[in-house]
Amino acid sequence: MMSRFSPPPYPHKPAPRPAPRSAVFRRSRLVYIAFAAAFLYVLLTGHSPLSLLPHRAPKHDPSMRYKHVDWSHYAYFQYATSSAYLCNSVMIFEALHRLGSKADRILMYPEKWDTQIESQSDRDSQLLVKARDWYNVRLVPVDIPVTHDKDEQDGRQAASFTKFAAWNTQRYQRVLYLASDVTLLKTLDELFFLPSTPVAMMREHWSLPDKKVMTPRLILLEPSDDEFERLSTSIRDDIRQDDDDDTAILNRFYGDTALVLPHQAYGLLSSEFRAEDHKRYIGNTFDLWDPENALRVASVVHFIDEPFPKPWIMWPHALLAEQHPKCKAEDCRNKDAWMALYDNFRRRRKDICALLSATAPAWPLRNDSKMSLPA
Repeated sequence: MMSRFSPPPYPHKPAPRPAPRSAVFRRSRLVYIAFAAAFLYVLLTGHSPLSLLPHRAPKHDPSMRYKHVDWSHYAYFQYATSSAYLCNSVMIFEALHRLGSKADRILMYPEKWDTQIESQSDRDSQLLVKARDWYNVRLVPVDIPVTHDKDEQDGRQAASFTKFAAWNTQRYQRVLYLASDVTLLKTLDELFFLPSTPVAMMREHWSLPDKKVMTPRLILLEPSDDEFERLSTSIRDDIRQDDDDDTAILNRFYGDTALVLPHQAYGLLSSEFRAEDHKRYIGNTFDLWDPENALRVASVVHFIDEPFPKPWIMWPHALLAEQHPKCKAEDCRNKDAWMALYDNFRRRRKDICALLSATAPAWPLRNDSKMSLPA
């Protein structure tokens, strides 16, 4: 029988000796230093170290990301050669203002127009003043042809080279040109912070795979004297070929080198809601078309919708009945989205571009919204 003071029946390892006190303190200091480093990282960058892990997407917070941006280096660019497209440009600037865009805004217009409102029916002057005083637009009169609604298509083709003047705005680091026959769903300010590149455009995804052509409907560019001179030379009568338009010239200059922008975000067409085949928009044959998701992803909707005319031109009722999107098995989302886009455009156009009436008060001119421009 074992004595209560006998050694244990089975051998065992002796208990570990406690670590020296100095080693414990060293480990504690390392922990404190690691926590301090993490705290300083979050404080200085505004990002959590967890956001660096591959399974976590970084949080997009524009108010933090753009906190210290000097927005005077960036600008949206529009030009107008007719009353109809002047209204469209003002609608663009209204949307940028309403959506909270912070970049500057430039509008080039024919020097034959002016900002002296001579009568309540002086629509062009009213819209120029409204763009300047309501939406902080920098007005730049230039020598470009004035077109009229009856010959608008031919006039727009002749004046389309005016967009090349965007390269002649060297006071800015980056300029974003956007076709005016669009509806803006979100601000486009994030494009100004893409990696540096002379030009960024989208592909005409609706022409794929037959043609790989860049579309000038949205151009992010870095202004340059040399590029402006090159583009200006290309449209001289003794150099330009007969079939050269702005699209052909821009593709010849930048088609192989431009940064390609995603068309699902910046190139959604109104005609997509009428299409039967969406593989060119989606980019594959296995994902399903979802009109609601397409609108959630899109920042811009472009009104390209043949045989329908542009949304400020009323279409024939027979054409509407024949060509509008059809409901499928009680799913009317395509039709509802398509009709809503056109209805929204027309309502905003009526509100934004309305003439002063004899009974309505004049537009309020806000002194705090006027820009101070260098001479």
